[in-house]
Amino acid sequence: MVVSRREEERAPPMTSAPSPCAPPGRLCEAPSPPSRRSGAPALDSLTCRPPLTPSLSPRKRTTSQSKTEPPLLRTSKRTIYTAGRPPWYNETGTPFKEAFVIGLCGGSASGKTTVANKIIEALDVPWVVLLSMDSFYKVLNKDQQQLAACNEYNFDHPDAFDFDLLISVLRKLKEGKSVKVPVYDFTTHSRSKEWKTIYGANVIVFEGILAFANKELLQLLDMKVFVDTDSDIRLVRRLKRDIMERGREVAGVIKQYSKFVKPAFEQYIEPTMQAADIVVPRGGENFVALDLIVQHVHSQLEKVRRAALASAHQGQPLPKTLSVLDSTPQVRGMHTIIRNKETTRDEFIFYSKRLMRLLIEHALSFLPLKPVTVETPQGTVYEGKRFHRQRITGVSILRAGETMEQALTAVCKDIRLGKILIQTNHNTGEPELHYLRLPKEISEDYVILMDSTVSTGAAAMMAIRVLLDHDVQEDRIFLLSLLMAEMGVHSVAYAFPRVRIITTAVDKRVSEEFHIIPGIGEKDAVHVFFFGDPS
Repeated sequence: MVVSRREEERAPPMTSAPSPCAPPGRLCEAPSPPSRRSGAPALDSLTCRPPLTPSLSPRKRTTSQSKTEPPLLRTSKRTIYTAGRPPWYNETGTPFKEAFVIGLCGGSASGKTTVANKIIEALDVPWVVLLSMDSFYKVLNKDQQQLAACNEYNFDHPDAFDFDLLISVLRKLKEGKSVKVPVYDFTTHSRSKEWKTIYGANVIVFEGILAFANKELLQLLDMKVFVDTDSDIRLVRRLKRDIMERGREVAGVIKQYSKFVKPAFEQYIEPTMQAADIVVPRGGENFVALDLIVQHVHSQLEKVRRAALASAHQGQPLPKTLSVLDSTPQVRGMHTIIRNKETTRDEFIFYSKRLMRLLIEHALSFLPLKPVTVETPQGTVYEGKRFHRQRITGVSILRAGETMEQALTAVCKDIRLGKILIQTNHNTGEPELHYLRLPKEISEDYVILMDSTVSTGAAAMMAIRVLLDHDVQEDRIFLLSLLMAEMGVHSVAYAFPRVRIITTAVDKRVSEEFHIIPGIGEKDAVHVFFFGDPS
């Protein structure tokens, strides 16, 4: 999702002028609407605007994050997904290197958000996060609230931002971890009780007026871009927005700009230009500079892709964390039935359930058991074993993973169940997280993760990563599947070497459509066998 934009981008036009103690305005970097960009009125014509009727109520402002904002950016040619799937590992099992972070710095109204959106559109990378400093304003105390209400609080000073939280969030995002980002309400100058959860991405675009003002923050940026726009242009943009869109008076806008915005730029922002790798004059209209940025990012991502291909595990011995159900004549016979395309639906379901139950019974043998002594009804002592952990939780990867739930509940009494819906984007070939429901306090449980088949392992790896994000320990995750391909086994084992992988059979080949060969059919086909065609 687009984590944050400058609040003025979504502020509604004002119908009345603010009171003398209206909250100060922060500058937005988005361009004015098309109707105002061409043939913009001269400054003199702006200042001749008739004064509006004063209002006693402070100017209303939107929050930095809209709950209804879709997790994507739509362009004229395509849709770029910015949330939903954390790309921690690729289909070969190779962990992605740290995300490539582009830092955008520049004065207020310099056009940073415009540059950020144009970079995202030109990159054509499916997973992008746009992070703004505006989400990390400090919460004001009572005295500061009063200053802000009278335009006397400096929102352009470094002390106005929570750099510790910002650095922590950006570092985790760079490592591919999920993070919680504050939702800042500029009306009350406070953070909402609910924070937004976002996931890592291939590329992170971070923008803010003080993006280069902190040394520790600067070290997290792989590319540093300074958007350099003439001060007169920035002032005119501010005047246009505050007068035409917010109903503010010229004198108040110029006073605020002169007292806070301009001095902050000269003292804290402009000196950081020397830290930039690229300086972009004229902002979003400088297409040559934007092309150079996009080419460099693509070259860095290509290095990551080549490294991933070089570390593929084809032809390597199967990992020790894999356990395959013994291929007894009974197991072999059941596989013959469920693999046969002529098998009826009733037979497929019956023998699949038998295999699933054997698989789950086999998986439970790997749970840690401790010796225990019990007394039999005959008064004698029996030396036995007992599972020493309190809970086991089953999590199915929807839709096909649901087919294993009945066998699991038949074997494990009172087991808790969770669900994860992961679907492949047909345009990018990447899995996407669409739905998540996990039981509370799952972090201490042993988790049996279920999917009917595992081919590339991409969906399984994403599900495992989600469990790890919920603090489930890696060595307490058991991945169960009726059938796996060698590619998927290697991918999961390489990415998560402590996850136990358990299946009834491993097939060697995967088709160009990533179907297991000889296989038992696609996941959706297995689901239809059990539950029927949802259409």
